[in-house]
Amino acid sequence: MITCALSGVVANRDQCPAIPYKPEEYAAEAKRAYDAGAAVVHIHARTPDGAPSYEVEDYLNIYNAVTDACPVIINFSTGAIGIPVEKKIAPVREIQPAIAALNMGSMNYAKYHPGKKTFVFDFVFANPFSEITPLLSAMKEKGVKPEMECFDSGHIGNVFPLIHMGLLQPPYQFSLIMGVQGGMPPTADNLAHQVRLLPPDSDWEVIGISSDQWRMVAAAISLGGNVRVGLEDNFYVSPGVMAKSNGDLVEKAVRMIRDQGREVATAEECRKRLGLKHR
Repeated sequence: MITCALSGVVANRDQCPAIPYKPEEYAAEAKRAYDAGAAVVHIHARTPDGAPSYEVEDYLNIYNAVTDACPVIINFSTGAIGIPVEKKIAPVREIQPAIAALNMGSMNYAKYHPGKKTFVFDFVFANPFSEITPLLSAMKEKGVKPEMECFDSGHIGNVFPLIHMGLLQPPYQFSLIMGVQGGMPPTADNLAHQVRLLPPDSDWEVIGISSDQWRMVAAAISLGGNVRVGLEDNFYVSPGVMAKSNGDLVEKAVRMIRDQGREVATAEECRKRLGLKHR
């Protein structure tokens, strides 16, 4: 299964001209990713001028444009800093995408510049259980599959009480995020360690950040996992060669999967595998 994260909320077109802002641009990028082999697109909404948005209207406009363009599985983000939990969950309640991402723990979240010996940014990414549980309750109520985003081993451990509470049902879906300062360092050994911690009946993908992406994609393929690529995480197909679209990144992931003797899962196969209820 290949997921493509189309835009994120941080980067802009000065950094990468292919990042979508408007609904029709999201639709075009989603179709490029789908045609290249992605089964899922992960969406952070933006306003048409490119600013991050948490409004239902912006999510709905993007959702409608993407679903008109191709039958890809849609995954909404619920990650945000300083946004009330009800606002985070509102697009999931109102639109009911097939999947919604859910951050599974709090952490320092930073970017360090080795050359300048300073932090480019530094903040606390707070995701307490007091927010996780109402987000999960809303997803369960609406039949939306939670994709549990884990930046470190402790975040995986946070899943088990939620399973015991009945808020999570198998098959479980995990994203293991490698390469964020404050989270798990991006090595194959660390990825294998995290995979061993997952509960039975789990489907997982790796998210490698920036220049670590392709090395972590290769590790995930060899371990039997799924992968996420896309302009949210990394702009470059290879060192110094910027992707012209999300489709370029998906095409490379497809080549890497097939080079290891595996095949790419279709969107319909993934719907059945994950037990998804909504388009």
